[in-house]
Amino acid sequence: MAARKAVRSTANALRWVVYGLTSLIGVVAFLYPFFIPSLTSSGGLAHAVDSPLFLGLLGGFSLVALLLEAQGEATSDAKRTALLGVLVGLNAVLGFLETAIPGPGGFSPTFFLIILGGYVYGGRFGFLLGSLTLFVSALITGGIGPWLPYRMLVAGWIGLGAPLVLALSRAFHAQGTRWELVLLAGYGAVWGLAFGALMDLWFWPFAIGPDTQHWQPGVGLGETLQRFLAFYIATSLIWDAMRAVGTVAMILLFGAPTVRTLRRFARRFFFTVAAGPAAYVAGERAAASGTATREARG
Repeated sequence: MAARKAVRSTANALRWVVYGLTSLIGVVAFLYPFFIPSLTSSGGLAHAVDSPLFLGLLGGFSLVALLLEAQGEATSDAKRTALLGVLVGLNAVLGFLETAIPGPGGFSPTFFLIILGGYVYGGRFGFLLGSLTLFVSALITGGIGPWLPYRMLVAGWIGLGAPLVLALSRAFHAQGTRWELVLLAGYGAVWGLAFGALMDLWFWPFAIGPDTQHWQPGVGLGETLQRFLAFYIATSLIWDAMRAVGTVAMILLFGAPTVRTLRRFARRFFFTVAAGPAAYVAGERAAASGTATREARG
């Protein structure tokens, strides 16, 4: 039993190492342009050279993470992996519908399941749900480009951070109440804006425009933040606000039944084996012995 727990702990730590390395590579990919002495303004071709490498690394780490997640308890992890595939497919279809029938501004229905999936099944599940959803959706809709790995990473972060809401919900005894949905909606509102801000950041150092709204090498941190904020307010705030409002509305309207359904599935994934193989064999032998004794007496 102790050896089994040690193996589980090691496997769990290895999984988190993979997710940590993936996020670290993502942070470097977002920020490295700010440390280059000079950049060539490229607009829509930003990261055209390094994006395929980043996509390959992100895809490779996601595959490793998925394989590690499937190596735990045979039954429960197999069911979780199967459910992950179902939710990714469902969310990708929602992404297709979003493309076929665009909503207002930056509204996207895909964030709804990413947040609730990470909330119920944990951050690692949420990360894979977010990143794989954006990848499959891009394959379906033709949305493949240098921006794709950045979208995948940020969507993964949305799911990865969702258990923070669970911690708050437990701390305020809000589980099963309307305040649980309020906390989830607040989380969705924050990420509705943050997703857009980060997706502006991936190309902003390469963009051209007024000096008051664009970055230049040698500009200090305070001035950089001020310029980016001005750029974001002028170009993206209203668009992203539609995403935030739409996510909040979906969580408040459909969050309660969806959380209940996901939790119902979760209860079927996890079980405790009351007796090990040795105890089971001993029990079978005792039962057989008792049966033989009764037959001899009878």
